[in-house]
Amino acid sequence: MDEKNFWGRQFEANRAHLRAVAYRMLGSTGEVDDAVQEAWLRLGRSDAGAVENLRGWLTTVVARICLDMLRARKTRREEPMGPHTPEPSIPDAHEHDAEMADSVGAALLVVLETLAPAERLAFVLHDMFAVPFEEIAPIVGRTPAAARQLASRARRRVQGTPPIVDDDLDHKRRIVDAFLAASKNGDFEGLLAVLDPDVVFRADEAAVRLGSLAEIRGAAAVAGTFKGRAQAARPALADGTMAVAVIFGGRLRIVLRLAFAGDRISGVEAIADAARIGDMDVEVLER
Repeated sequence: MDEKNFWGRQFEANRAHLRAVAYRMLGSTGEVDDAVQEAWLRLGRSDAGAVENLRGWLTTVVARICLDMLRARKTRREEPMGPHTPEPSIPDAHEHDAEMADSVGAALLVVLETLAPAERLAFVLHDMFAVPFEEIAPIVGRTPAAARQLASRARRRVQGTPPIVDDDLDHKRRIVDAFLAASKNGDFEGLLAVLDPDVVFRADEAAVRLGSLAEIRGAAAVAGTFKGRAQAARPALADGTMAVAVIFGGRLRIVLRLAFAGDRISGVEAIADAARIGDMDVEVLER
């Protein structure tokens, strides 16, 4: 048996599993076929002989492909195209497609559609296929602890549990409003008043490419960075916590995740990576 036929047989032995993973991620039988086919092509381009656990490797590959497809789907929704509708079953589906749809259930698919892409991936891989968070983390670009939080947040939504809400949001909102007002008005002293003396600002690689420094420490330095800025910034909630959304050109471009110490902001994380922003549940608040 030549090498291509050998790996073809190995892939076919895992096809049903890969389709099950992709269907729970995508909810669309047509996209499932595309994702599984792309996984086969990537296997052909890889050094398959160096793969110790082919099933695990293929699961990771399909998950990455599905995550990209979900993010692309979410981006397309910003255009007036209407919502994506899950496909729990279709009249001309193959028998195994119908069985797969029945095993998931239309109601669950609808709930999964409400999850951010990274939440959906973490929940599906861990809760449905027992993939460890240590393996999920690099797929979504997070730490294992952060991947665990993604799955936990998704699980609460699937179970119909109300999201955890920060009960100190009103207090933090007043701090953020004061911060934004001082920033927009170029009020250096006003910024110092709401920044912790040891505040740390950090930016992701995408924000650095936009001209930000990767890290700034101390209230004076951070205040100088924000003085006269924030013209396009709005108070927001990011995954239920107080944040700032920077919107220009009609699109969300940057999210500032905030940490607080008493009456002051102690940490600012600038996130401009579109994939990370797409994985967040961001709600821009009314003025």
